[in-house]
Amino acid sequence: MEHDEVYGRITSILDGEDDWIAAMATVACELHHAFDHYHWTGFYRTTSPGMLKIGPYQGSHGCLYIPFDKGICGAAARTGETQDVPNVHERSEHIACSSTTNSEIVVPVKNSKGEVVAVLDVDSDDFSAFSKQDIELVERVCTWLGTMYH
Repeated sequence: MEHDEVYGRITSILDGEDDWIAAMATVACELHHAFDHYHWTGFYRTTSPGMLKIGPYQGSHGCLYIPFDKGICGAAARTGETQDVPNVHERSEHIACSSTTNSEIVVPVKNSKGEVVAVLDVDSDDFSAFSKQDIELVERVCTWLGTMYH
């Protein structure tokens, strides 16, 4: 499936949806099943200052909590910037929630005030798995999701 087609499918399915959890669950499901190299796809939500909590997601279990000062997800939440990691073993702060993960992208979801309300984490068992188009798609989805957060 093409990246623009996936984005169109997600926004079409969620047109008019106002339930934040349902929207995240749908995004995780659609992205995870659209691409074979998306081996773990999910959200970590900001549930208290400086703390992320898992869910919704697709794939095997993940870390339940991630502080903003730990891991790649924490780095995305702390800096508000996309983390593109072709080889997680080269990042000392990487938290191995799954021993099979070799690359990941993590994109912050920001509300209308610019606050990070969640991050979308996509992991792959392959090295350098994510293309520029993958990153652009996930960033586009996260920007769109941020507009529906309340």
